Amino acid sequence: MKVLLVGSGGREHALAWKLSRSELLTGLLAAPGNPGIGELACNLPGVGTEDVTAVVDAARSHGVDLVVVGPEAPLGAGMVDRLEAAGVSAFGPTAAAARIESSKAWAKELMQRHGIPTAKHETFHSPAAARRYLRSMPEGSAVVKADGLAAGKGVALPDTREEAERAVNAMMEEGSFGEAGSTVVIEERLSGVEVSVFAFVCGETVSAEVAACDYKRVYSGDAGPNTGGMGSYSPPEFWTDELSLAVRREILEPVAAAMAAEGCPYRGVIYAGLMATSSGPKVIEFNCRFGDPETQVILPRLTTDLLEVCAAVAGDRLDEVEVAWGGSARVAVVMASGGYPVEYRTGFPITGLDEAAVTGLPFHAGTAFDGDGRVVTAGGRVLAVVGSGKDVAEARDRAYRSVSAVTFEGAHYRTDIAERAVAALA
Repeated sequence: MKVLLVGSGGREHALAWKLSRSELLTGLLAAPGNPGIGELACNLPGVGTEDVTAVVDAARSHGVDLVVVGPEAPLGAGMVDRLEAAGVSAFGPTAAAARIESSKAWAKELMQRHGIPTAKHETFHSPAAARRYLRSMPEGSAVVKADGLAAGKGVALPDTREEAERAVNAMMEEGSFGEAGSTVVIEERLSGVEVSVFAFVCGETVSAEVAACDYKRVYSGDAGPNTGGMGSYSPPEFWTDELSLAVRREILEPVAAAMAAEGCPYRGVIYAGLMATSSGPKVIEFNCRFGDPETQVILPRLTTDLLEVCAAVAGDRLDEVEVAWGGSARVAVVMASGGYPVEYRTGFPITGLDEAAVTGLPFHAGTAFDGDGRVVTAGGRVLAVVGSGKDVAEARDRAYRSVSAVTFEGAHYRTDIAERAVAALA
């Protein structure tokens, strides 16, 4: 089976790594790919991630059997719809189903209609109305979210009412996230432990789920602004059979049934960002794709052939495949450019990748080749280095040993990824 993978980040490198191990694979292309993906696939650098027409043309001209779409933006733009209209099989939700991520307001209304547990919320199209609502909330109790796609950065967790109003102003009046922030969702802040849960979905069929923990803040100790994710680990120390069953029965299966009932059946992987509260799991938000950097820790734990699963989802026969998760614990540490997630410089040579691969698994995210053929930094999040082990402690040790082998100017990373898990299990 010839596959075209759409994307260029760390998530897509992890997908390429897993797909390349399938006995069903006869050829792997990536649009546009990155240097790491290029070691596993034929990169198509002239085909942009969000260029729907170019992706459709590439799939047809290369005789591709299946397109796997990695990022949320092309899914929200209808890439799967266009591919299927052109007769090309694709893994990922349609634009209508991708609204579960591309519109937080739509997702919240869906959950409210179908009784799926989530935080109390209100949606605003007027900044003045949003500010009035914030003044009615207790200090430090609000979360402000841009309605649309904002690359994982469109969420503000203000500690004061003044900070909350500044977040509204930045999104709605200053256009910090463009059109994505013209509508905002304000919701109550949940308390508990945050967890990311993933499952493959095809209509009302939901595969076995897997959990991971993500670190959004840029600095150790959860300091600084939100990022696209600075590290992750799996399995979480608090993940039990009881919690897994509750998430499945109260959230994953109900949302799949709700979307089918409303005429936009879901096909792809669904990512539920949850808070495990004292009264049970509640949805923070849904995403219509694999997480980043969670993909880098959960795919190595997938014991089923990923390509077989993707093809089954695209072919409406997920019920014929038994999806199983297991394997060793995994910890991912993200290495970022100096200044990320605000202003940062790129183009710095990266050294030590071969050494890091001895004890870990480096996944390229923001990398490129320079004119001399050297791998250099080309983004905010540069690499996610993954360690494996019999438990999270061993996986964490190997991840940080691998990170210490990699150098580039301005590199920074959190030093506390999975620290709480190790402490809890000690």
